[in-house]
Amino acid sequence: MKSFVPKFLFLLFSISSLAQSGHIMQGVGSVNMSMGGAATAQPLDISGALQWNPAAVSTFDGTILNFDIGLFFSSPTLYSTVPGQQPGTSVSGVTEDDRGISPMPALAFVWGKEGSKHTFGFSAFGISGFGVTFPESMTNPINMPQSNQGFGRIESDYMLLQIGLTYAYEISDKFSVGVQPTFNFASLELMPNPTANPNGSGYPSTDKATATGIGAQIGLFYDSKTGFKAGASYKTTQYFNDFEFKNVYLDNSTASNSFNMDYPAIYSIGLGYSKSDFDIAIDYRLVDYENTDGFSTTGWTQTYSVKGFGWENIDIISVGVQYKGIDKLPLRLGYTYSSNPINEDVAFFNIPATAIIKNAFQFGLTYEASERFSLNAMYHHGDSGGKTSGQILNPDPSLIQNYPPYGAIPGSNVSYDMTTDLVMVGFKYIFNK
Repeated sequence: MKSFVPKFLFLLFSISSLAQSGHIMQGVGSVNMSMGGAATAQPLDISGALQWNPAAVSTFDGTILNFDIGLFFSSPTLYSTVPGQQPGTSVSGVTEDDRGISPMPALAFVWGKEGSKHTFGFSAFGISGFGVTFPESMTNPINMPQSNQGFGRIESDYMLLQIGLTYAYEISDKFSVGVQPTFNFASLELMPNPTANPNGSGYPSTDKATATGIGAQIGLFYDSKTGFKAGASYKTTQYFNDFEFKNVYLDNSTASNSFNMDYPAIYSIGLGYSKSDFDIAIDYRLVDYENTDGFSTTGWTQTYSVKGFGWENIDIISVGVQYKGIDKLPLRLGYTYSSNPINEDVAFFNIPATAIIKNAFQFGLTYEASERFSLNAMYHHGDSGGKTSGQILNPDPSLIQNYPPYGAIPGSNVSYDMTTDLVMVGFKYIFNK
């Protein structure tokens, strides 16, 4: 029974959770997502505050429960070109992802008493993920069988559930601090597995490996009481133990390998302004992939496995506005911009992790059914803003020496793009006020 609870939470709250900003969710829950993820200095709901600034939960009194569930649709497309057998010719193809719909839940709980300086919170969020399913193809070179110099069926599934325990303290009626230890559960599946050494038959398939990690988040929140608000938070690197893969090769031989992939540190600052019927929020985040195991290194090992994803740091800007002029029906609009962590030199290494969304647009609303109960809904659409593109790479030592970086095959190309759509509904219930 003890092992069942964390397994059930992991299954429920991180099933195929796909990201929009690198492999990081741009927001959590219907309200925060509809504000573009902006919440560091404008805590409109407890989910956004618990995710982006633990100090901001000090603004909530009473005992509050949030639960949201969404249906996520993504449509990655994979393109590739290789030189043909005749000089001056090439072979090109396209493969559509057939992954389907993914659920996206979020649970948040906050309790505190009016007049008390202490506020506590609990959260269980699927905060990170990527996944593709590109079937084997005889027309797209990259998806041709490994016996034909392709990779065959390319499938990935990464999911991260984060549980946070939050404490916020009001230093004054305008200034609060907060701290949140975090506990993480992740799973990773790769097919074929490029982190393993290939044998004569190619790269192996593998089982779904799991890992656990720990980290923390600290935050500051300032409310001028005149409408202007400011906030800042720092989420540390989430340090994981290794994923342990059990591999099966095409010739039915077996082997095992390990791979470490942490979750990057995130720096957030935000401004908020509330006046009359409007709440406005803007957040800026820096995601530190360049100092994160699994992302900081790239290229081939001496045994031709992949060292890491090789991602650059990314900038995220989230903007949201809420209009409260309609009785019991607040309306929200949000926009999120994210830079691309994948440069052309490492595009090939990142075919399993194509969840890169440059522009995301959101609309949401709340129906305040009573003083204690509210219903929330939102819609999201995102696009990658064009293709991520680079050359196909080969770990052959002579190619690496003659065609840097990493053995780029002359005349080849691999690229991918995608769009995302999300419909989410949820509720807020106040137990006492």
